[in-house]
Amino acid sequence: MRKEYWAVGLAALALLILAVGWERDEPATRVDLSRRVDITLKTQAEAITYAYLPQYSHSISFERHRRLVEYLSRVTGYPFRQVFPDTFDEHVKMVERGEIDISFSNPFIYIRLARAGARAFARIVEESGRPDFHSQIICRKDNRAIRSLEDCRGKRWIAVDPGSAGGFVFALDYFLSHGIQREDFAEIAFAPGPGGKQEKVVLAVYAGKYDIGSVRNGTLELVKDKVDLDAIRVLAESRSYPGWVYSARRGFDPARLKVITEALLRLDQGGEEAEQILAAAHFKGIIPAMDADYDSIRSLANRISQE
Repeated sequence: MRKEYWAVGLAALALLILAVGWERDEPATRVDLSRRVDITLKTQAEAITYAYLPQYSHSISFERHRRLVEYLSRVTGYPFRQVFPDTFDEHVKMVERGEIDISFSNPFIYIRLARAGARAFARIVEESGRPDFHSQIICRKDNRAIRSLEDCRGKRWIAVDPGSAGGFVFALDYFLSHGIQREDFAEIAFAPGPGGKQEKVVLAVYAGKYDIGSVRNGTLELVKDKVDLDAIRVLAESRSYPGWVYSARRGFDPARLKVITEALLRLDQGGEEAEQILAAAHFKGIIPAMDADYDSIRSLANRISQE
């Protein structure tokens, strides 16, 4: 067929399609542009953001620190807002991006935050009455294959998170100091999902999914309503290290930080309100801190990185 016939045929087909489409169009709707409503996007009010490293579930983190955050807001006159990262890594990245002003973290995560410019200004006294804490390595009491630390070779180990101080790093350092390397385990797994990781480790060992687990001291008491603690045995405990720490992100207003620090340290002076706030947060007190307090954690980090 000649080219001109093809062109005429295609043009006719296009007109037919347009005609059909036109017939099927919905009736036009008249828009009165004089009657407009301005839509304003809701934005969160400016507030100092406060975050608890997600070692436990978000609900536990909220309840433990709710009174303390309300106290800080009232006493300092600054609005505060709790934020809830899902993971340790997300917590670190949010501090690096300036999305978390005041961070409450374990010391191992703190040295990562310090590399991003955060600085320690206060640390807690644990419920034990000491300003430090340690790791516990646990197993089922009826697991006859595990009687000593040596028996952990070839076993499945569940830990809290690669960045968890009491839930992994202290325990790993303890194993290494006793000549047991990472490759000596059949598996090293970490608690899945966001939050609640300490509890998940205990539950996984209790259920027999893993042979051993590592948690920070104090965790077993937290899960006493979920598991029969008589079925759990503490196989070993690591040495103790400086406790959880408050730090402010790089660039945070020094004048505001001074007011917040004074308010936090005032809780250590006692009184009915202070006792209620500290009890809810599971602290015994809050004391001053400085970056050099965590040099022992930096030495630990260097040791395990060389293994």
